[in-house]
Amino acid sequence: MSEKKIATRITTTSNRTEPLFGSVAGGSCSNDKIWRWGDDNMLPFALSLMARRSVAHRRIINDKADYIAGKGFSYDQSEPLLRHIVERANGDGDTLRSIIARLAYDEALFGNAFLEVVTDHQHSFLSLYHHDASTCRVARDSQHVILHHDWRAFNSAQATSLPLYPLFEEQEDGTLRTIIHYKDYEPLFSHYGVAPYIAGMDVAAIAYKTDRWNISRIDNSFQMSGVMMLDSVVDSEEEADRMVRLAEQKFAGNPGQVLFVLRDHADGDNSRFIPIDASADGDWHSLHTQAESDLVIAHSWFRSLSGLDYASGFSTERILNEYEVALNTVILAEQEQLLEPIRSILSDLFAIDASSLDIINRPPTRSKPLYMRVWEARKADGLEYDENDPAQQLYLAEIGKNTKTTP
Repeated sequence: MSEKKIATRITTTSNRTEPLFGSVAGGSCSNDKIWRWGDDNMLPFALSLMARRSVAHRRIINDKADYIAGKGFSYDQSEPLLRHIVERANGDGDTLRSIIARLAYDEALFGNAFLEVVTDHQHSFLSLYHHDASTCRVARDSQHVILHHDWRAFNSAQATSLPLYPLFEEQEDGTLRTIIHYKDYEPLFSHYGVAPYIAGMDVAAIAYKTDRWNISRIDNSFQMSGVMMLDSVVDSEEEADRMVRLAEQKFAGNPGQVLFVLRDHADGDNSRFIPIDASADGDWHSLHTQAESDLVIAHSWFRSLSGLDYASGFSTERILNEYEVALNTVILAEQEQLLEPIRSILSDLFAIDASSLDIINRPPTRSKPLYMRVWEARKADGLEYDENDPAQQLYLAEIGKNTKTTP
């Protein structure tokens, strides 16, 4: 591969656009030179926080990314570069599957993903690097991406700039680099994609808050909420406030579960507890269940593929049916979106036919015996088959050990 020198059809440093943000290896760039991601430029942080708090929301994102990443790759093994990229996509030792898995996760979480491509003038090598989407912002010229490790504390000296594919620019180390921006289309949004579950943000919050409500009940040992009226004589508002706070710390459990009210002393002791009847536990449970169902719909996903129906029984047939629908409506389309630029780069830079590069998909459960041959399985599914094809002579059990072969 080191001796392969193929002319490229893309723009290189001989006629490239000069970067607008200083040195691409870490020069100056200011926060007003980028298109904000959200009103305050912090939308990725809000989306990440919600994914860490809502159980069902996080499970759906994880499962979608895992299914889209697949179980390996099929490709023309007569092309050594394809094998090299699949097995070792960069100098860090990442496989192509691990990079695709991170890109798929960012797409599912943010609706955006970023992949850096590295080569040199001779095109003697190719490396692919995933970048955390939360660290990337599109530059005002819409031809560069600005990377910074923490946009909450932006420092132009620590920011770097990479050109958007198909533009390549030379770096200080002599390499040519570009960055691919994957984004989910949304009308009225030109610079960033929109998370596919955007309509389910409120129900994700409901699912999180109903969980927090249950935690609050446990913290208070399921004690009844209410108002505690206390009779006392105090000399000042500050003293009254101090006494109320002290009572809350000692007796209220989770602050706000019991409201303490201090009033002027009257004849006799009229201190009393006024309970607040909370008899709508069933409504809270229904609200949580409805929020989970709406989340699945917002993600364009399926309940059985996210483990939400396991409590009511494990139905292999339903899982396989929903997986088949997901494969043909979501998974294959997302995989094609992720692989298309990679195939194009392999073709443009190295004149390699990468059309054979594809992701291997397998259902979460098996419906066929492992001793069945590939051609028998294809015949059972009504697909074209060839009894004399050596690749179709393999048993399904063998395919489970070798991810480079697919029926």
